[in-house]
Amino acid sequence: MTMVVAAWQRSAFALVTVWTFTVQSFTQQSKTGYDYVDPLIGTVNGGHVFPGATLPFGMAKAGADVYSNERHGGFASDDTPVYGFSHMHDSGTGGSPSLGNFPIFPQAGCPNDNPEKCGYSKWERQARYINTSVVAKPGYFALMLASQIHAEMTVSNHTALYRFTFPEAPSAEDSTLAPHIYLELGDLPNTILKSNITVYENGRMTGSGVFLPSFGSSNYTSYFCADFHGAKLKNSSVYPVGPPGIEVSPSGGWVQFHPPPNRQLIARVGMSFINEEKACMNAEKEIPEYNFDQTYHVAEKVWRDKLSVISVDGEGVSDVLLKSFWSGVYRSMISPQDYTGENPKWDIGEPYYDSFYCIWDSFRSIHPFITLVDPHSQTLMVRSLLDIYKYEGKLPDCRMSHCKGFTQGGSNADIVIVDAYLKNLTAGIDWTLAYEALISDAEIEPPNWDIEGRGGLDFWKSIGYIPTANGDTLGMGNGTGTETRSISRTVEYAYDDFCIALIARELGHQDDYEKYLKRSGNWKSMFKADQRSEINGVDSGFVGFLQPRYSNGSWGYQDPIFCSPLQEFTGCYLNPSGRETYEGPIWLYTFFAPGDMSTLISTLGGVSSFIKRLDFFHDSGLLYMGDEQAFLNVFLYHYAGRPGLSSKRARSYIPAQFNDTLGGIPGNDDSGAMGSFVALTMMGIFPNAGQDVYFIIPPFFKEVSLWNAISGKTATIRNLNFDGGGEGKNIYIQSAKLDGKEYTKNWLQHRFFLEGGTLELTLGSEESEWGTRAEDLPPSLGPFGRDVGGGGGGAR
Repeated sequence: MTMVVAAWQRSAFALVTVWTFTVQSFTQQSKTGYDYVDPLIGTVNGGHVFPGATLPFGMAKAGADVYSNERHGGFASDDTPVYGFSHMHDSGTGGSPSLGNFPIFPQAGCPNDNPEKCGYSKWERQARYINTSVVAKPGYFALMLASQIHAEMTVSNHTALYRFTFPEAPSAEDSTLAPHIYLELGDLPNTILKSNITVYENGRMTGSGVFLPSFGSSNYTSYFCADFHGAKLKNSSVYPVGPPGIEVSPSGGWVQFHPPPNRQLIARVGMSFINEEKACMNAEKEIPEYNFDQTYHVAEKVWRDKLSVISVDGEGVSDVLLKSFWSGVYRSMISPQDYTGENPKWDIGEPYYDSFYCIWDSFRSIHPFITLVDPHSQTLMVRSLLDIYKYEGKLPDCRMSHCKGFTQGGSNADIVIVDAYLKNLTAGIDWTLAYEALISDAEIEPPNWDIEGRGGLDFWKSIGYIPTANGDTLGMGNGTGTETRSISRTVEYAYDDFCIALIARELGHQDDYEKYLKRSGNWKSMFKADQRSEINGVDSGFVGFLQPRYSNGSWGYQDPIFCSPLQEFTGCYLNPSGRETYEGPIWLYTFFAPGDMSTLISTLGGVSSFIKRLDFFHDSGLLYMGDEQAFLNVFLYHYAGRPGLSSKRARSYIPAQFNDTLGGIPGNDDSGAMGSFVALTMMGIFPNAGQDVYFIIPPFFKEVSLWNAISGKTATIRNLNFDGGGEGKNIYIQSAKLDGKEYTKNWLQHRFFLEGGTLELTLGSEESEWGTRAEDLPPSLGPFGRDVGGGGGGAR
């Protein structure tokens, strides 16, 4: 990579040529996971992925910002113009764009060499980028502007580092090379409330701004410290400058330089949430020498080490699948973000993570995946969640920029915490405090349950469901809760309570175990046994769906296909006019009983009827894989004794909807949710989050191994008769051996990954009897189930 960067210093044309040659040469050598990562996957079609430079879970995220409806992560691969390069971003979010504070923008020279004539507004300064020039790798991002300025960026923990290579002759009229950098006091969603900036004689710029979060309440203050290296300062100022004696609020500041000896200028921007001095200290401590190559190589090494805990045998697997897999692994390590030492609200020497976008999305696959590949970081995240409870009174369901985010459904941090307990994450976690936080969610309604906790708890405890139009006296009576989503909140509260029951039993709270286990069955209160569903006026043939219900026990109505791709797809968002489900139809939520699948299967008519209904759900167009509630539905066949159908379904979505194209994910990545889904599925081990359960399907590789940082052990899953990742016919398990002994269960516990071992799967082209017996199914409640699972690798 050093040779490539050095070549880029010579000319823009050479950089493309040398890069192409390097890639072609490198493919002849052995690639690692790092070399397959493509951060540009998901930068169009609503993926909203951040493709710029970051460290794993890093705070600094340097990237290009474009004029596009797809700019939630800053950059989009849609040929829209670049208006700046900013230093912090979130990845994959829906709703409003996030962060992108204090963008800088380079110009090689100003018209007539007059700084007043340079472009300052977004529309004046914006420039197209050359599509073929975009290079994105973990820890590095680069592109060439149409102005022939080549922009490269890399990062340390809290600092963004940019290298701008300027053309010999600027494109501005009648100008000579005099690099000009403008720093704007703004952000991606244009929410700045107030700001300040100071431009010093040496060219340093410091300042701050107060901004709104993208999906939450209140506001946050961000600070910056920008320094420049590589050329002699020519001029500097705030912008705009008012008439003498009249104070004008600046929109930014600029610096201009004499021609750099090698046409390169380095910009270093330190960031902080504490103050300007801390932003400068971060920059000076982390990147004291302005050495771009060294900073990038450190970032590259960090990523190579982070990805190395997973190894796969890629023989016979297409590059499409290899790129999709490793890119998914990579995106799963972008957020939540480590803001330790940058928390203005409390400083107790504990870890602090932010950008939980949102736990409603991330509990299902992101946090279980991080538990597997980086248990240390997941442990710190749990400790951070508990400190949020300790200092702000409730666990968050969403959080960004130190602000409380909006609650989409249940109190889903409960699931993350229980999942951590059952999977032996113990270091520094106060489980007494954790249990207190869980009970608080289950029992105490907060003043504003739009931003934390649960609403409708009086009804939840008294009638066993959240009624529609309930007029909640604790919440809505004070105008502090959105009275929608009665169905989705009911089934999610039920599962939250199920998970609390599991940890209550493990901690010896038998009375609580029985109470919350009983409450976990509340989903049945909204099941209307005679409800039918029509599609385009034709009866689907299936009877029995969840339906809204009033507090007096009478039934309301919502079409079971409403808010699916077949009817008013966007009709169930988070707003006061929303409906009784959230971002999905009743068809989807009727399948959501993760702790009680045995009873659900019985309720829906038994195994045969359940499989037929689940097949219809997948095949009819009702299921949208771009939202996280869809994930578990790929694997529910395991509970019906048909694990082979889960394998078949997984391969119908990968690579059809999850692949290596720019639009290679079906929806918002949601801080890595889509990435973790594809990574876990291709590894053959999808979790039922909140339980000690991993569903087994054949990995998409001949062999996959995972090293556990807690125990130092390696777990390996090996396919025999493997004939291709997503293209082969041998996708059904015929038999299995765990450490040489016959293994018939269609699920694993976490102890396999903690203690290490080898799971050997013999594959075939047809379904077999493996994993189909009642005793081989994952644990469940209900008449056909067995005892509730838990504690297999749990904290003790």
